[in-house]
Amino acid sequence: MRIFEKLNNHALKGLVAGLGVVAGGVAAMPLASLAAPAHGIAIYGEPALPQGFAHLPYANPEAPQGGMIRLAEPGGFDSLKPWVLKGNAAWGVGVHVTESLMMRSIDEPFTLYGLLAETVEVAPDRTWVEFILRPEARFSDGSPVTVEDVIWSYETLGTQGHPRYHSAWSKVARIAPVGDHGVRLTFTEADRELPLLMGLRPVLKKAQWEGHDFGASGLEPPIGSGAYVIDRVDPGRAISFRRNPDYWGRDLPLMAGVNNFDMIRYDYFGDANAMFEAFKAGEVTVWRELSAQNWATEYDFPLVTRGEVVTSEIPNERPSGIVGLAMNTRNPIFADWRVRQAMIEMFNFRFINQTLNGGADPRITSYFSNSILGMDHDPATGPVAALLEPHAASLPPGALEGYALPEGSDRAMDRAGIRRAMALMAEAGWTIQDGQLRDGDGQPFAFEILLNQNGTAMRSGSEVRQIVNIYVEALRPLGITPQVTLTDAAQYVERTNNYQFDMTWYERGLSLSPGTEQRLYWGRDGVTTPGSRNWMGMDSPAAEAMIDAMVGSETAEEFTAAVQALDRVLMAGRYVIPVSFSPVSRLAHAADLAYPDTIPIYGDWPGFLPEVWWQETN
Repeated sequence: MRIFEKLNNHALKGLVAGLGVVAGGVAAMPLASLAAPAHGIAIYGEPALPQGFAHLPYANPEAPQGGMIRLAEPGGFDSLKPWVLKGNAAWGVGVHVTESLMMRSIDEPFTLYGLLAETVEVAPDRTWVEFILRPEARFSDGSPVTVEDVIWSYETLGTQGHPRYHSAWSKVARIAPVGDHGVRLTFTEADRELPLLMGLRPVLKKAQWEGHDFGASGLEPPIGSGAYVIDRVDPGRAISFRRNPDYWGRDLPLMAGVNNFDMIRYDYFGDANAMFEAFKAGEVTVWRELSAQNWATEYDFPLVTRGEVVTSEIPNERPSGIVGLAMNTRNPIFADWRVRQAMIEMFNFRFINQTLNGGADPRITSYFSNSILGMDHDPATGPVAALLEPHAASLPPGALEGYALPEGSDRAMDRAGIRRAMALMAEAGWTIQDGQLRDGDGQPFAFEILLNQNGTAMRSGSEVRQIVNIYVEALRPLGITPQVTLTDAAQYVERTNNYQFDMTWYERGLSLSPGTEQRLYWGRDGVTTPGSRNWMGMDSPAAEAMIDAMVGSETAEEFTAAVQALDRVLMAGRYVIPVSFSPVSRLAHAADLAYPDTIPIYGDWPGFLPEVWWQETN
């Protein structure tokens, strides 16, 4: 087993430089020297890679090119348009086919380097950003990528695209051409992150979509400027991408050692069991193992014993994000924090983790666990307390005073947790009557747990069902028997997009550079606007204020304090019952597939697999 015990020195230095970490904490950092065209831009300080760099530090420029990688996805797809709300889009279209003006380095917290754009120029107060397109940039049909394409893409995505594009676009006062190859966006307010967010918008070919209903889903292959074109589509079952030999950007330093496979194929399966069986049969060449217990016990099948499949563990220092069961506060029974805390008390994590994973993985104790952005569990002090105190009257208990999850019990029944849960429920007006939890009017405490039968990006369907089954049994002493509903992927997307659930499995990955997108996750607009990621329906002025402070921060110290304060609001809000996370990615893969020795600080994230992997040649 190939194991990286710790991050390489370069990656650690990148994290330190990017967030200003020093021996005693987080140092204030000066603003980057802006208002001059540059090859890259960082949220704080300067990009780590200088003008004229040879390649990304986590890419191998000597990697051979050719071959094929086959990946597995759960469920199915009915659309090739990942930029709109309607439909269930195939994975990979937005990754391999289209490009943005700039490209993110996953070895730095939030740094972008010019891709379609040759240079970027930002106002000293970040009220505008200007990009100059590379004249050689081309779509896969050979037509040039123009300023007109950029402006149309930004306006269309911002008004007709998925809601995730709307929030940032609402802060754009004007977008206008500059000369033949430039475009400038002027903002309604100063915002450190907006110039970077605008650099990451996908650029689409105006002539392909103009005059069509852009918001509709569809299976028309999009024309992009990326290194791959769509090769074959078997709707709902498989999609393959073929490397474009005429790709305009193949000689860019950003692309040295990147996009090495001739073919990338994604096969779709009914569930995780079918996916794993396909991997064991050699029909899929990479498998991401999400269960620590399976990782320890299930990798003795013939392909492994013959050496045709090997196992690798890839570490990271990115935040854990939040994974677990989310409670929809739009349902009145979950509107009371005491009820949500009672639900958390009844979730015996210690027993569940030991039963399913042998206790191998730690619990998620905050939304930004595993990083310097995560809260501690003591009373708030210093700049974190200063940010929270003006909102003290509206904060949930524990945000200022300190909040920690219950420890749980080694036994299936956590008697101490049950007692605490019953007391909280009684305070909220719920008592056990004739063996069932009811309110003062005799109405039962009833709710549905909605699950995707195909599983999720981070958990297999069977593992989620095992967790939920144990939890349902644990709720019985409280007089609660939830209804568990399994749906296919399409139904699940439809119901969660419209918040038609009481409790459901929730996964939200978070980065070392949270910013404006946090409003899409936790903002007030998401209470009623379909398609946001605010599945819990939280409406917290304090959270909005912490996001404002985060986006408006001018030093790394201010930024870190704002994120830690937001983390406290989220955790004390008790919206999600967290489960475990793994600080490493567990990957089993064909022995002829390889990846660089240098691991970025984000580890195995988009931008690493399959982008910088390759197939060894004999």
